[in-house]
Amino acid sequence: MKGGLCIYCKFRLKGYAVVGILLVAVSIVFSILTSGYNHEYVATAADTNQEKDGINVPIIMYHGILNDKKLQGEYVISPQQFEDDLKNLKTMGYTTIVMKDLINYVYNDVALPEKPIILTFDDGYYNNYVYAYPLLKQYQCKMVLSPIGYYADRYTDTPDISPTYGHCTWSNLQEMVDSGTVELQNHSYNMHSNKGGRIGIKKKTAEKVTTYEKLIADDITQAQNRFKENLKLIPDTFTYPFGAVCDEAQSVVKELGFKASLICQEKSNTITKDKECLYNLGRYLRSSKDNGKAFLQKLEKS
Repeated sequence: MKGGLCIYCKFRLKGYAVVGILLVAVSIVFSILTSGYNHEYVATAADTNQEKDGINVPIIMYHGILNDKKLQGEYVISPQQFEDDLKNLKTMGYTTIVMKDLINYVYNDVALPEKPIILTFDDGYYNNYVYAYPLLKQYQCKMVLSPIGYYADRYTDTPDISPTYGHCTWSNLQEMVDSGTVELQNHSYNMHSNKGGRIGIKKKTAEKVTTYEKLIADDITQAQNRFKENLKLIPDTFTYPFGAVCDEAQSVVKELGFKASLICQEKSNTITKDKECLYNLGRYLRSSKDNGKAFLQKLEKS
């Protein structure tokens, strides 16, 4: 209790002066004894209104980070641009969180920081480990990385440390997870492709529903099993390849136990205590063509 207990006494001069003095003395002693006591946080009116209306949580989507300007573009930014983003986010008062924090807020009523933001990286490129990971540690920030299971297996079996096209090995992923800086989520095992008339895990028009549901359930489950076998963890969020989503896919994702999902649509996210708000969360693509400050200011208005 900050400041202790205040007792206001009105004395009657006839017969009650002693009682009044004793009450004041007790108040002073109580104040001294409790001045160092830490009470639990009590929500203010502003906090109550924020929770009632929902909490705005912007999510940024990154892919690759490379120094070669010729390779930078819509899906690849420079290490300097990413570092500038981290600096600007700090200046703007944002705190980076991961999906577990968001899920804990909705499911377990665990408080979020005043201005939460999520940084996501898709596909699990080796350059994320080379460039993004050290910067995150330097600026004490966190990210959500969604690697493609097949490529984690492939580059573990045949290591290739090229930041240009390589993917993280399970060892790279383990190191990042152990640091407490990186959270890993499911991005399919081997359905991050745009071939044969299918975009990612999205259902083909004439495809039989039962056949389709088994196909994607098997693939996503295979990725879950590889996370469990290699890292002893089970992702709780599904990141749709290419952001391609359909009703049938959403049903499978929920049935497999995922508590949240990420798409590629640029939109704001209002997080409430409704569990459904965690699905199909929108993300803002960070391109090398963006002006860093202008891009982040856009998030403020979302």
